[in-house]
Amino acid sequence: MPDAVVDYNLSSGKWNIVQQKNLLLDRTRILYGRTSSASTEQSSISQSSRSTDEVNFQDDHLWNDLSEFYACEHFDVPSYDGVVVPLTIVYSHTRKKVAHNPGLLHGHGAYGELLDKRWQSELKSLLDRGWVVAYADVRGGGGGGKKWHHDGRRTKKRNSINDYISCAKFLIEKEIVEENKLAGWGYSAGGLLVASAINLCPDLFRAAVLKVPFLDPTNTLLYPILPLTPADYEEFGYPGDIEDFRAIRNYSPYDNIQNDVIYPAVMWVSLPLPLGDLQLVLAILLGVFKKSGGTGKRIGTLRFGVWEAAKWVARVRERSIYDPTHPILLNLTVDIVEENRYLQCKEAALETAFLIKMMDS
Repeated sequence: MPDAVVDYNLSSGKWNIVQQKNLLLDRTRILYGRTSSASTEQSSISQSSRSTDEVNFQDDHLWNDLSEFYACEHFDVPSYDGVVVPLTIVYSHTRKKVAHNPGLLHGHGAYGELLDKRWQSELKSLLDRGWVVAYADVRGGGGGGKKWHHDGRRTKKRNSINDYISCAKFLIEKEIVEENKLAGWGYSAGGLLVASAINLCPDLFRAAVLKVPFLDPTNTLLYPILPLTPADYEEFGYPGDIEDFRAIRNYSPYDNIQNDVIYPAVMWVSLPLPLGDLQLVLAILLGVFKKSGGTGKRIGTLRFGVWEAAKWVARVRERSIYDPTHPILLNLTVDIVEENRYLQCKEAALETAFLIKMMDS
């Protein structure tokens, strides 16, 4: 019996799943010794028709399906100014040990967007190895209303960074994560969040993954010809205003790299290399660059150029103390990863291997 049986309509391009086995649940039960592979067939699952090119986000119930093996907890973490920051952690029931688990802390904190906490299959490899995966809902993001967003943007952007650092310290102080085994993860504006936190507390993190991060806001925001830069003035500040400019320089990852310290291991992951202005305008008009799956993630070349990371990596390597166990890596690709599931898996595997390697070294 195949993993899935589908009824496909050639004329309309729609398809229905007639029968499907929940392989994720299946294999997790086998991994944890809860059942044998012979007894893991699942009954038929009926689904409504959908287009083949539609992104499949029907894993909404997977957290519930997998609650037999994984646990989810919520904490209220006091930030530096007493504001309570929501922190969510996920871990394996059988793999969690007090003060002995590596951890991965996600953050975004921009545009008033909700932090995506849906089930991601690529995290399963870390959870099954005893990792704690945490999500910090810092100011600047969504979930706390308009005030929560406004308290983490423009001249108040530093609040987002301090919230993230407070959550990182909480994980270590409460022995949820082992000291010197905490990694950060940030996408786009979340990369700015994590990189700024690293500048302030480089010894707090062992590693970090930055995906198309916003690392040089001072220069990028001074160049309004770049796509969408004017829209980012409302979020990060307008450098023509002296107060905003000082605030930008105060949190900018590129402008605040420390001298003569050991930085954590960092992998910078790019998406497509920058296009020419005309090509980029055409790409926007044709809808090549768009929000993906309603999560608010934007392809990084649109907002933040690949040159920002190249400059940041070069400066970190120049100013920090060299340590071969703390590499600063720059991973570039010319492929549009968001449009290719296989490339997404390849990239996720590379990031996971990097994190595991850094924690074991």
